[in-house]
Amino acid sequence: MTRNDYHRFYSVLVCMAVLVTGCENLSQSGKNVARMSIAKADFGKTQDGQQADIYTLTNANGLVVKITNYGGTITELWTPDRKGNLGDIVLGFDNLKDYEEKSPYFGCLIGRYGNRIAKGKFTLDGQEYTLAVNNGKNHLHGGLKGFDKVVWEAEPFQTDEAVGLKLHYLSKDMEEGYPGNLDVNVVYTLTNKNTLAIDYEATTDKPTVCNLTNHNYYNLAGQGIGSNYENQLMINADYFTPVDEGLIPTAQLRSVEGTPMDFTQMTAIGKRIDTDTTQLKYGGGYDHNWVLNKENENEMSLAAKVYEPKSGREMAIFTTEPAIQFYSGNFLDGTLVGKEGRVYKHRNAYCLETQHYPDSPNHAEFPSTVLRPGQIYKTTTIHKFSVK
Repeated sequence: MTRNDYHRFYSVLVCMAVLVTGCENLSQSGKNVARMSIAKADFGKTQDGQQADIYTLTNANGLVVKITNYGGTITELWTPDRKGNLGDIVLGFDNLKDYEEKSPYFGCLIGRYGNRIAKGKFTLDGQEYTLAVNNGKNHLHGGLKGFDKVVWEAEPFQTDEAVGLKLHYLSKDMEEGYPGNLDVNVVYTLTNKNTLAIDYEATTDKPTVCNLTNHNYYNLAGQGIGSNYENQLMINADYFTPVDEGLIPTAQLRSVEGTPMDFTQMTAIGKRIDTDTTQLKYGGGYDHNWVLNKENENEMSLAAKVYEPKSGREMAIFTTEPAIQFYSGNFLDGTLVGKEGRVYKHRNAYCLETQHYPDSPNHAEFPSTVLRPGQIYKTTTIHKFSVK
């Protein structure tokens, strides 16, 4: 039995259980507890000998999320289509070795700083700090060994309405060039309302910068199934940050109106992706930061929505963050073989990374990413899954 067959069979069993018990309201806590589950399994040892585990979270409706404490990585995310068939909608690998050696940040937690910092340098309180340069001339996603490449402490939990995984990591002072001991907690929570929440929290003992996110590669048609072109996207943003040829933001904000960056209405990702503009040429497609429309700073609000017409799957993303990076999988090139032997081709998936702006430590005009002793870095992003 293949993995697809297993999950379809599991989905049928869940539906049958609902019919047999006559339980039409899955929000009754006693019945939810009986159906929800979280299981731990061995995921192997890292190349330096650390134990990695994988946790399978299942809610009362049959949604399944698998997370490994290596990189805090979401390895699988199974949601139903309009016919009730479960499908895995995120790219990834079947084994730990491939995550260590090949992964372009599939599904992982990103830190200390998500996205790029120009030339791997920033100045804080008059002192210049030098980071690893691992993306052309720039620093990307925390450096050579960011949070995506460490083993986190993990603690599963279950409540009446949710299952989840608490992850903890202490990033030591000057790790990857960042000042301060950064104590980080990330909590994944899968609820019976078909939401997956990611709560981030961090404290420091020295002034530092912090910008955490998750780097799932999505395709609502299913992982490794076709391009992302037919996935329809809405981004709740009237402005984006233009970039230079190294994908570093300039100091300006630019209106999306009349440009290929306008996703204020649902638009197929492939509709304008090859438009002959300088911005799209720099990224080889979309790889930009959108400034989210918010009435109040740090409010929880809609950031983006994606709909895939053939499957009927829909995902809405809500966040307290001020921005979101939309990356259209431009650097996927068919050389990576992922789960179930599927080849990940050009623009096979996309990322929607909630965040602060790229290179904020070098732009005083951007919302600050500075974290000081006594302060608490705290953000939340929620993914809501549905069908239509």
